[in-house]
Formats: sequence, C-alpha cells, structure tokens
Amino acid sequence: MAPRLKETYRQEILPSLMKEYSYKNVMQAPKIEKVVLNVGLGEAVQNIKLLDSVQNELTQITGQKAVATKAKKAIATFKLRKGMPIGCRVTLRGDRMYEFLDRLISVALPRIRDFRGLSDRSFDGRGNYNFGIREQFIFPEINYDKVEIVHGMDITICTNARTNEEAKTLLRHVGIPFRK
Repeated sequence: MAPRLKETYRQEILPSLMKEYSYKNVMQAPKIEKVVLNVGLGEAVQNIKLLDSVQNELTQITGQKAVATKAKKAIATFKLRKGMPIGCRVTLRGDRMYEFLDRLISVALPRIRDFRGLSDRSFDGRGNYNFGIREQFIFPEINYDKVEIVHGMDITICTNARTNEEAKTLLRHVGIPFRK
C-alpha cells in the first residue's frame, strides 16, 4: 500500500500544480526527491558513546539506519582530528520519505512549543528547503527515559523545482506550515 502523502500528491497536488503553473506535461511539475536529516554533535569528540545513542534515535525516527559522519579536517582548537566521527545523517527517498514527511507535518511539528510556522526564507535558490529542529522530543518515537543528550537536527527537503517559488508552492500544497 502506498503512503498517504504519496497518494495525495498524485491525486490532488499534482493536478493543482499543473493547473497553477500551466505545465503541458506531468514530468514538468516539481516533486520531492529526497529528505536528509543531519545531526552534528560536537560533544562526540569527548564521549563517543553519545554518538551511538544519537544514531539509534535517528534510526528510530526515520526507520532507516543512520550513518556516522566524520571530520574532513583536523582543528586543534576543538581537539578534533581528521576522520573522527562527529555526527550522523540519514537520506530518505521513496516511500520512507513520504511516510516521514507525513509524520513530520501531522504529528511532530505541531508538538513544538510556541510554534508559529516555519520560515519561508530558507530556500537555497534551487528549490531545496532547509530548517532546523532544536530538540528530538517532538517525535513520538523517542522515549524520554532513554535519552542521553538533548540534540537538534537539520532537515533538508530536496525538490526538483526550478525556482524557489515553485518549491514553496509544492511544499505548501504538501502541508508544510509556513509562517504568515
């Protein structure tokens, strides 16, 4: 069975985008290609066990194993050597991506304290949208008792839209709550 958001995209969002931008072909309409979650953890330099717990939490949130990211160069001020693990990330595509986005929009984002919407200025000029989350507790998969460290994460939604305006329209139709 296909994810709910994927069906909504095919049946409702795609026709409205075709009509709004007067595309002649379905392939011209923008779509979401991937979602990348990234956690940078500077504290992992002193305590490598923190990285394991963060990796497990990210795996629980996304349903896909998180990959550890390593330092590209050494920085003596931060006691960091090249190749040391300092974070983790997950790239979601296909059905897992749609399932994650659906849970993010309908469950996680409304759980943020004093939430007034996401900024609409975080587009990169090529149709990709970036935003950050301050703590992982907004996801219902996280067990409060087993959390070792409170951390945030960066979420990037990559689309194949040509302009920021097309991407913004697509994400608004998908249900991303932008600030008024």
